[in-house]
Amino acid sequence: MLREAVEAVSHAGFPFLVLGGLASALVGRPRWTHDIDFLVRPDDARDILEVFARAGFTTEETDPVWIYKAFKDDIMVDVIFMVMGGIYLDDQMQDRSIEREYEGLRLRIPSPEDQIVIKGIVHREETSRHWFDALAILGRAELDWEYLLRRGRVGARRILALLIYAQSSDILIPDWVIRRLYDEIYAQ
Repeated sequence: MLREAVEAVSHAGFPFLVLGGLASALVGRPRWTHDIDFLVRPDDARDILEVFARAGFTTEETDPVWIYKAFKDDIMVDVIFMVMGGIYLDDQMQDRSIEREYEGLRLRIPSPEDQIVIKGIVHREETSRHWFDALAILGRAELDWEYLLRRGRVGARRILALLIYAQSSDILIPDWVIRRLYDEIYAQ
């Protein structure tokens, strides 16, 4: 189903990134996921939903603020066009995205830095897996700390808390990164 979803949107020519558990597993820790998450541009979301409908998916405009859904063979595809905190698929995220292979399929996923920011910001009690995904990425990926700091400004306090927690868990986070983010938040 992943291949079918990726090919449908790719052939239609819309930019998108595979997000969620699958993307974080490709740069962090393996984990099970129950759905497929696509991050798309807000202006493309309705058109992409139509692409899925033409490909035989059942579709719904679930929440006009941030998500639509497509279903086929008991598999759900989340068409996400706004992530909590006002994060969108923008040119910078698209340009920094990386390609990874999953079961013979080449996928474009957000950079490790963008995934850390997204996972750090969307974390809630019922979705604690997001912080654990972010911690795994912090511990395993080669990171561009300057880019992470720039992108993390959208949820600076949450990202600072994540980085301090990571350090307390013996994940190597440079002290200067924490100091700079702390100063940007509190030294005003």
